[in-house]
Amino acid sequence: MFAKQTVRGVDVAGKRVLIRVDFNVPLTEADPDGESKIADDTRIRAALPTINYLIEQQARIILCSHLGRPKGERRPEFSLRPVADYLTEIMPVSVRFAEDCIGSEVEEIVNQLTPGEVLVLENTRFHPGEKENDPVFARALASLAEIFVNDAFGTAHRAHASNAGVAEFLPAVAGFLLENEIRYLGEMLVDPKRPFVSILGGKKISDKIGVIRSLLTKSDIVLIGGGMANTFFKAQGYPIGDSLVEDDVLDIARDIVVDGSDRLRLPVDVVIADRFDEAAAHRVMEMSPIPDGWQILDIGPQTVLNFTKSIDGAGTVVWNGPMGVFEFPPFASGTFGVAKAVAECGGTTIIGGGDSIAAVRQAGLIEKIGHISTGGGAFMQMLEGKELPGVATLMDRN
Repeated sequence: MFAKQTVRGVDVAGKRVLIRVDFNVPLTEADPDGESKIADDTRIRAALPTINYLIEQQARIILCSHLGRPKGERRPEFSLRPVADYLTEIMPVSVRFAEDCIGSEVEEIVNQLTPGEVLVLENTRFHPGEKENDPVFARALASLAEIFVNDAFGTAHRAHASNAGVAEFLPAVAGFLLENEIRYLGEMLVDPKRPFVSILGGKKISDKIGVIRSLLTKSDIVLIGGGMANTFFKAQGYPIGDSLVEDDVLDIARDIVVDGSDRLRLPVDVVIADRFDEAAAHRVMEMSPIPDGWQILDIGPQTVLNFTKSIDGAGTVVWNGPMGVFEFPPFASGTFGVAKAVAECGGTTIIGGGDSIAAVRQAGLIEKIGHISTGGGAFMQMLEGKELPGVATLMDRN
């Protein structure tokens, strides 16, 4: 049961409703006229159910989001105008754009909104008060509306002004996207269908220590690939040549291997290369001392078979992080092989994190995954069992 109040539970008709959406989307390079286009509209599409519901309810809709990392400065390459232009093309109602997200000019535009009309505010991170969760900035943003709807799961792990801060000044409820993410992931973690298989990859253990420890207590099997596997190898005494490694967490990695000895699965073979380059010389070798001057860039074919056997027939699979440098075709087989196994396992499948999602999309398997999480950091924080600030500040259902 989702314990927080949702947008269904409040009267929004005719009211000014501020929605925190996650429109942090990739943009194309600017054309000769200086205009950029949306390169991937996944996050925009994910927000439409809540926006369309509010349009049907005749609310006056104000959308706020960040985009990129402008570091508290107004930088045109991080403007949300391309998003507003895109919404104008796909929405059945009028969509307006404000050149800022607070201030008298914005207030004037808000006051002109008619029921069912949509306004996109400029990037909240153009103001340093956003990331600082400055109450003055949060209050100014909140003053535009009568109700706040948080529908940005992708930023729910951040205590920023436009999610946690605004909720201190307005009745705050969840949108449909946020509700579905929390409900889906929460139910899965509380009572997963067994066997429960977790797959973790990517570059660093240090970013995922809490997640690994948490999943070792919940999962039947935890599969480790990607650059993070190198640190586990070195922690067990394997020379790993020039491979990426985190020497400062070797003791932690060693403890994790001991604690998870009956559930943790590491690669048994790897693909090594003589340099980090798509055209590098490369070969498969069993996991043993890696020659000097060579580095691990993917899991090997026997590991793919082993991981596939673990995934096949799983009741629940959670995946975050690629198995290798899949951006280079010679080192993509491991990630794509695991993606195929996840897509075909038949159980509940959940993928989170931009790289994992990009790999599954590149493999043409995105439609075969049960749930694609829109949040990377929030997804990982939930797996770790931590409370999300952007959710904690919402009103309880009761």
